[in-house]
Amino acid sequence: MGFDLAFAASSLPTILGAIGTTLTVALVSCIGAAAIGFLFEMVRRAGGIAGLTVGFVIDFIRSTPVLAWLYFLYFVLPFYGVRLGSMTVGVMGLSLYYSGYLAEVFKAGIDAIPKGQPEAARALSLRRRDAVIYVIVPQMLRNIAAPLGNYFVSILKATPYLAVLAVPEMLGRAFDIASETYRYAEPLSVAAFIFLALALVISQGVKQLERWLLARG
Repeated sequence: MGFDLAFAASSLPTILGAIGTTLTVALVSCIGAAAIGFLFEMVRRAGGIAGLTVGFVIDFIRSTPVLAWLYFLYFVLPFYGVRLGSMTVGVMGLSLYYSGYLAEVFKAGIDAIPKGQPEAARALSLRRRDAVIYVIVPQMLRNIAAPLGNYFVSILKATPYLAVLAVPEMLGRAFDIASETYRYAEPLSVAAFIFLALALVISQGVKQLERWLLARG
């Protein structure tokens, strides 16, 4: 049984119908991972017991598979009375998992900032919050635009994991078609090409953002 282009084309609308869910999960997870990762790095830099604890948490997150987080949130938490929807679990799982990696990205970006910049901010009596917002973050973003974009693409490519939680994203729809028709090549290939197209678009957007940040620097 060969590859049927007509059947692949007929499965396209159904799979595209889930693109909104896929992009929503990816976007919210990217924002969540970036926010948590940046918070982790700020606490780690503060030192003390809190910094050491967060450092351990970051290493622990990076040492565990993403599916372990998804299964824990979806199947283990209900035993303790915490029940979350599959979409919520998916976003939380991806956000927590990738926050550990983004914390390391933020660390590298901040370490690349000349030491005189934070010292100048302190000399001007800027509050720590103002120094972070107006001195550290703009320069950090210029340093990490490329790796940050790569992890955002990775988060997009990780959304198919949510199919195990019955989240109606694109790969889940492709599997639904495959299970009903017993034809796997066509719907899975269509889903793969859509993911490829989205990843390429995001990569180009990140390159444009990187050029813009460098031009402003």
